Amino acid sequence: MSPAPTPPAPPTLAQIQDARRKLLGRVRETPAWTWQGQQLDAVAPEGATVFNKLELFQHAGSFKARGVMLSMLGLDDDARARGVTAVSAGNHAMAVSYVARALGSHAKVVMPTNANPARVAACREMGAEIEQHDDIAAAFARVEEIERDEGRTFVHPFEGEHMALGAGTLGFEFLRQVGQLDALIVPIGGGGLAAGVANAVKQLQPRCRVYGVEPTGADSMHRSFAAEAPQRIESITTIADSLGAPMAMPYSFALCRRFVDELVMVDDDELCRALWLLFADAKLAVEPAGAATTAAMLKLGARLSGQRVGLIVCGANIDAESFRGYLQRGAP
Repeated sequence: MSPAPTPPAPPTLAQIQDARRKLLGRVRETPAWTWQGQQLDAVAPEGATVFNKLELFQHAGSFKARGVMLSMLGLDDDARARGVTAVSAGNHAMAVSYVARALGSHAKVVMPTNANPARVAACREMGAEIEQHDDIAAAFARVEEIERDEGRTFVHPFEGEHMALGAGTLGFEFLRQVGQLDALIVPIGGGGLAAGVANAVKQLQPRCRVYGVEPTGADSMHRSFAAEAPQRIESITTIADSLGAPMAMPYSFALCRRFVDELVMVDDDELCRALWLLFADAKLAVEPAGAATTAAMLKLGARLSGQRVGLIVCGANIDAESFRGYLQRGAP
C-alpha cells in the first residue's frame, strides 16, 4: 500500500497579510455589521450576538474577486495578454470577468446552459466571451481545450493557494472588525472559501468553532469528510447554484478537513426562509448561497445560545424574478 499523500502546508498569517497588501485598493474591505432586529430576535439562538460579514458588497457581487485577483496578479505580462479562462455557473465567472477587465486582460468563460441569465449578461457586460454547455462536466472539459488550444490561463473556481489566500484575507479582515468570535459559519461549494477562512480563523482564534454549510443537493464535502478523501457527486440539485461544485479537490479538501470543525446541511426550504429573514430584517437581497450561513445558524439553534456568532454573507448575484420567487417561498 502506498503512503498517504502529505497534506499541504496551510498559508501562514504572514502570507495572508502579504496577500492583503497585494489586494489593497484592488478589492473592497467589506463591512461587518451587528445584526439586530425584531424578526431575528424571534428565531435566533437565545442571547447570541450575530455579526454579518457583508461580502455581497465585494466587486462583482461575491467573495470570489479576492482569490481571482491574487491569481491574475501572479501572471506575467505575456500570460495576461493571452487571457484567462474559467468555468462557473456565475459568481466565479463574474469575478474572472471583472478582474480580467480591471487588469487589462481578457476572459473566455464557460458556463452551463442553466446558469442564471442575469449572471451570463453581467459577464458579457464586463467584456468576457461566453460559451455555454449542457452540464458542468462538459464545461470543465471545454475549459481544458481552451487552455490547451488558446494558451489562456485557467483560473480555478476554488482549488489552489491563491483562492485559499484570498479567502484568508476575508477571515483575517472579519476578525479584525468584530474581535473575538465563539463560532463562525462559512458556506461550502468547492471548499476554497471555507478552506481559506477556516485556516486564518484557527490561527488567530483557535477556540473559535468553524462550521461549514452545504446545501443538500450539493454535498460533495460531506461525502468527502465521510470518505476521508475528495469525492465527486453525480448531480447538483439545489437552488444555491453558487454552491454547486461537482467535486471536492485535494488542496481545499485537506484544509477544510483540518480546520473546519463541523459540517451542517441545509435544504432549499431552509435557504428560502433564511433569504426571507435577511430581506425582512436586515434589508439584504441575497442569492440562496448568501443565505446559507443564516440557515445554518437557525438549524444549529440552541447550540449557539449566548455566543458571538459570525456569518459570511457570500454573494448576492440574483435576478429580480428569481429573488421574488424565493422570497415568497420563504415567507412565514
